[in-house]
This record gives sequence, C-alpha cells and structure tokens, in this order.
Amino acid sequence: MSVTVKWGKERFSFALPPPDTKLSAIRTAISEHTHIPYNAFKLIYKGAVMKDDNANISQYHLIKNSSITLIAHDHPISQTKPPHDQSCEQSLINTISSELANVRTELLPSLNTLLATPRDDTPLQQKEYRRLGELLLQSLLRLDALESERDWIDARNQRKAAVKEVQGLLDRLDDTLAPSS
Repeated sequence: MSVTVKWGKERFSFALPPPDTKLSAIRTAISEHTHIPYNAFKLIYKGAVMKDDNANISQYHLIKNSSITLIAHDHPISQTKPPHDQSCEQSLINTISSELANVRTELLPSLNTLLATPRDDTPLQQKEYRRLGELLLQSLLRLDALESERDWIDARNQRKAAVKEVQGLLDRLDDTLAPSS
C-alpha cells in the first residue's frame, strides 16, 4: 500500500501512513527526500491543493495507490501569515489617525469660525467656503482610498468612523451653503 509522488518527470513512492497522520508529516518526509525546503512546494491531490498541514491525511481521502503531484516554487511559500501583517494594520491605523488629526487641527477650527460668523456672501467668505469644502473632500477621498484586509477589524472600524466624521463636517458646510444657493 503506497502513495506515488509525481514531481516533474520524477516519481517516487512511500508507504501509506495511518489515517490519523498529519499532512505535515508527509510534507516533511517529501521535503527530506527531495531536498526542497518544507515551505517551497505545493502538494496537489485530485486537483485540490493540500494546504492544511494540521489536517489528517484521512481528510484528504488518501488511499492506497493514490498519486500526489508536487509543484516546487522558486521562492518559499509562507505557511503562516507574515509577522508584518500586524505592523501593516498598525501603519494603516496610524495613517487614519494622522489624517483625522490633521482635519481636527487644521480644518475644524476654520470651519467652526466660518459657520459661527453671519453669512454675507463676500468674495472672501465664498472663497473660504470653497477652500474648506475642497480640503474636506480631499481628506475624505484620502480616507476612502485606504484599503484594509478583511480581518483588520480595528483598522476598518477606525476608517469607517473617520470617514463618518469628515463626511459630517462636509455635510455641515454644505447645509450652511444650501439655503442661499
């Protein structure tokens, strides 16, 4: 009872281990036999990539006389998420916080001052309305352009809150302009 591994033009066989054997054990044995690094190849059985090294071989329905295809890669494949994912998410959160801090310190005081003064439609006041509207819209577009991974819950929530806050400021400005327009 053996399993055949096809690797390009080469073929080699090994005894079918017990059904509760982890795929990682087979992957290790193949790695030692072929001298290919453990994470530098894929195993394919019946057209499906055997990804889960913690799965028992019975989950892949390996039986006697099965044939596994080995595909080697030039660059090792990461079996776990890269450790920089956390720092990438933190970097995105920092970018969101920075954009929001800029809006709060640079634009919000000017917006509050403009909205507190009576509207008299002077050219200077109209110019300030346009300037603030444009800068808020640019900030909103920068926030909207930030992309996060599906599992970056904190980054996604912070981005959503930041977009909502900046959109609220833009709406306040637009609502002030609407009655006279």
